[in-house]
Parts: sequence; C-alpha cells; structure tokens
Amino acid sequence: MSISSRCDSSIKPAPAAGPVLILHEYNSYMTLKRVSVHIAAAWLTACLCIVCTVSLSATLQLCGNIINNIYCNNNSIVKLACSDTRVNNLYGLVHSAIFILFPMILILYTYMRILRVCFSGSKQTRQKAVSTCTPHLVSLFNFAFGCCFEVIRSRFEISTLPALVSIFLSLYLIVCQPLLNPIIYGLKMSKIFDKCKRLLCSKFLLIQLR
Repeated sequence: MSISSRCDSSIKPAPAAGPVLILHEYNSYMTLKRVSVHIAAAWLTACLCIVCTVSLSATLQLCGNIINNIYCNNNSIVKLACSDTRVNNLYGLVHSAIFILFPMILILYTYMRILRVCFSGSKQTRQKAVSTCTPHLVSLFNFAFGCCFEVIRSRFEISTLPALVSIFLSLYLIVCQPLLNPIIYGLKMSKIFDKCKRLLCSKFLLIQLR
C-alpha cells in the first residue's frame, strides 16, 4: 500500500472515538494540540512501516524484472525474489492484522455499542446517530473493500477476472478511496451539498437550452 493508504489505516480509528467523546465534552478534549499529535502519529507510523518494508525488500535477491501489475508495489517485488521471503510474508501478514484488521474490528465494535445505546433512545437521537455514523461507516467499508481485494490479489493469483475489472480493482485503493472520502464527508455538510446541487442544476439547464 502507499503511504497515504497506510496513513488512512492508521487514522481510521480516530473518528470512531468522536461519538463516544460527545458524552465527555468533545470540544474540551479534542484540542488543536491533541489533533496535531494524532495526525503526526498517524503519518509517523505510516512512514516507519514504509521504511521497514523497503528495508526488508532491499535485501532480497531478484530473479526477474517483469511485474504483472499497473504499478510497482512491495508484494510484486517479493514475488520476483529467488531468496527466502518468509520474513517478508510474515511481516506483511502481521502488518495487515495490526493496521487493518484490528482497527476495523475495534471500529465496528465501537459503533455497535454506540448505535445500540442511541437506538434505545428517542426518534431524534436515532436520526442524529445515523446521520453522524453513516459517513464514517461508508468510508470504512469502502476502505475495507479496497484493502481486502488488494491483500487477496497480492497473495493469490486471480486469473479468472477480466483484464478491465482487474485493472479497476488494482487502482481502487489508491485512486477511488482518496477521491470518495471528501465526497462522502463533504456532501453531509449542507453548504457543500447546496453548492454542488446549484452547480449541477445550472449545468443541466445550460445543456437543455443548447
């Protein structure tokens, strides 16, 4: 995965704490200093993971130079190695478990607890819980889908998929995920949604007039 994807996986659990912290004075807890520390920790963790990955791959003896992929990633290089790659494979599995699987389980558990409490309350509380949690859950499942396919595609040979589908899914994690996140969170804000709506309506009217 790229640095941005690794950073995304590191910072994903942070929004899950938001609804919980509402009960504990969110504004007083999430100060500018704490937000800066969380962001810096996410990026530092991602960079350290990249350094470890590159260091392990740099010691491998390669027996080929053809990568069956649109872009070069670590697993593609490991597959070209003639030397022992058990350490690389073990590191990849541990990394995936710690930075992808564990945060997702933690987030899903957190939201199950939150939604269970909220849905036992009033109708207004349920509506607010759904509107608050939905964007992050959609973003989480979007990220999970990209990660799952990337792991499956890199660990196993999938020759039955059509070429165009394989190309699209291989680019999904590094292209679609960063593009969809601003849309998912942005359209929830009424000002951005209204501006997009006016822009699309004006373009539609211009097309009709022509």
